[in-house]
Amino acid sequence: MITAHDDAREPRPAPALILLARNLWSSAAGRVGLSCVLLIVGCALLDPWIVPYDPNAIDVSARLAAPSFQHWLGADQLGRDLLSRIIDGSRVVMSIVVIGVGVALAIGMAAGVIAGYGFRTVGAMFALFCDVIRSLPMMLFALAVASLIGTGLGTVTLIVIVFLIPVYFRIARNQTVVLKQSEYVTAARAMGASSLRVMLKHILPNLIGQMVVLVAMDVPTVIGIEAGLSFLGEGARPPLATWGSLLRDGFAFIREAPHIAMVAGVPIVIATIGFTFLGEALRDSLDPRVTRGPRH
Repeated sequence: MITAHDDAREPRPAPALILLARNLWSSAAGRVGLSCVLLIVGCALLDPWIVPYDPNAIDVSARLAAPSFQHWLGADQLGRDLLSRIIDGSRVVMSIVVIGVGVALAIGMAAGVIAGYGFRTVGAMFALFCDVIRSLPMMLFALAVASLIGTGLGTVTLIVIVFLIPVYFRIARNQTVVLKQSEYVTAARAMGASSLRVMLKHILPNLIGQMVVLVAMDVPTVIGIEAGLSFLGEGARPPLATWGSLLRDGFAFIREAPHIAMVAGVPIVIATIGFTFLGEALRDSLDPRVTRGPRH
């Protein structure tokens, strides 16, 4: 006979986030991805407290200085500390990632669910918009927008939003078309649930997992857009530090100080590896068919 005392001793199930973190850490890809992502995000959040120097402070005496105990990663053509500028650049890049991907995800998911559920007018309008955007080469489109409205972080963020909306719209629309045929959605509609309630309570929650994986895999693309625009002089305005602007400076002084280009490429590589591996590990953790095999 089970008593109240015995029942109180039963272990409580761990929260979903803790279980997800355990699953991620259990795989090699998850450990590498989490470590790299936490490093980048940590630098972005703790930027004001961990930078050894002012990222924009000019020191002519340290111009093009090689790595040393004073400047661990060296200095650029104006004597600015490269480690400080890389850490500060992580804050700038992550702000573009959070705002750009967040807005694009919200718009793309909302439009995709509405279109997939049966609102054909919205679907036709967004499908036309997506076809136009996806037919243009990404970098040429970004350069055209930057030339029309000017350079700056706002322009880079707008380009990221416009470029990613079609990706999230198509995935959300296609998955909604499948989910609205499921038994629980049919049952909810038979019980009198409104279209808005069905979309918010039954369809959107089942899209979150796949969208989270997609977002993690898209972060390197966003970083590439920012780095490419800043490298070409159409991104962030000086003296703001970004990884792309550091690459541009390194390329300009590749003969005199090759360490600048090498150092500037490291955070881009770390971020790309980290978010790619994290996306793969998230996909394996959130998709039961991967870990448990197909159901017969």
